[in-house]
Amino acid sequence: MRLIGFAGWSGAGKTTLLARLIPVLVQRGHRVSTVKHAHHNFDVDKPGKDSHTHRTVGASEVLISSANRWALMHELRGTPEPDLPELLAHLSPVDLVLVEGFKRDHHPKIEIYRAEVGKTLLYTEDPYIVGVASDGPVPDCPLPVIDLDNVAALADFVDQHAAPIDSIVWRGPLDQSEG
Repeated sequence: MRLIGFAGWSGAGKTTLLARLIPVLVQRGHRVSTVKHAHHNFDVDKPGKDSHTHRTVGASEVLISSANRWALMHELRGTPEPDLPELLAHLSPVDLVLVEGFKRDHHPKIEIYRAEVGKTLLYTEDPYIVGVASDGPVPDCPLPVIDLDNVAALADFVDQHAAPIDSIVWRGPLDQSEG
């Protein structure tokens, strides 16, 4: 399995890009999975459903299965949030894992940048960013800059820069002082 991340500030268009990129990668014959970092209080379950009731009354894990899909929900119940390598261990084998978020972790990433968001570029503080996907020029950028609207070029870049998961050195999150 190979992995590449997509990092950027909120509003830069990470999810929109992945929604356009995944079908191209699948059409090229890749089996693709995604890992998305969410904020604290997200929920995939609905109040009133049996699975929600099982979780809220104390079940540590609830697995739901049907003829179309299955889903496993795991409640942390105060234990630390798992790191990215631990989460990846739960995935079934695929060709490519696309990671949205986890922007402080040590894996190859493409920065999604839109000047209109008004935030600084991340690549200047993150040596794991291997390219920048932008809707406009990125002056003085030493990294490859790919047009956000050129999904085929982005798919090529993913193919070239996704790293085998077992080759990634998972040292833990970058702290603010690392370059």
